[in-house]
Amino acid sequence: MIKTLIIDDEHLAAGIVEEFLRSDSRFEILEICQDGFEGLKAIQKHQPDLIFLDVQMPKITGFEMLELLDEPPAVIFTTAFDEYALAAFDAKAIDYLLKPFSKSRFQQALNRFLERYEVEQGGQNSAISSLAEKSQRLVVRVKNEIKIIPVDQVSYFEAADDYVNIVTESGAFLKKMTMKSLEEALSPDRFARIHRSYILNLNEVTRIEPYEKDSYLVFLRNGKKLPVSKTGYSRLRQVLGI
Repeated sequence: MIKTLIIDDEHLAAGIVEEFLRSDSRFEILEICQDGFEGLKAIQKHQPDLIFLDVQMPKITGFEMLELLDEPPAVIFTTAFDEYALAAFDAKAIDYLLKPFSKSRFQQALNRFLERYEVEQGGQNSAISSLAEKSQRLVVRVKNEIKIIPVDQVSYFEAADDYVNIVTESGAFLKKMTMKSLEEALSPDRFARIHRSYILNLNEVTRIEPYEKDSYLVFLRNGKKLPVSKTGYSRLRQVLGI
């Protein structure tokens, strides 16, 4: 059984989550909590696998509750406010359900959780489990909208002062983060740091050519050429097997 908690001060909303969950026998609802303090105590008591968490609650918010946990469980946020989506994904949320949500949308969130849970419970080694936790998508704010970018759609990342420029076929998007934190969040089997200013999607590489002393150029499928440092070239050769 997958141990689950519902933390939401709205009785109707909590009841809908409970109803949808009870239709799936894999999930065991251990407790329904009405504020963040109750939720904190229940998490410490039950050590759940998954929590459904509202953001705006009495006493402390859902985000504040998570900050009090050293190792928070998997989280699916349920809220009526879309402005918290960016913070939710930055908090490594499985999904972000905007009230009112349909059962099909709820099931989509469950499926995202189950994909990760089944890998973690499948007895695979820690390296594979760690890889499964690597970022699969990035969340950026474009004007007043939130855009979710699957990392597979990214051609490369470029350092831009305190930001990272995320370059895709559909355009480029700025996100405030460091190249170091981005590199740690991406799968090393799919992305490589080829230069202090560039992280490359390995699927985009068409060829590599010498450029200047101890440096190279990598050519991408979109026609773009990026510089490759000596260290980056060694890393590319290793991951590409050349």
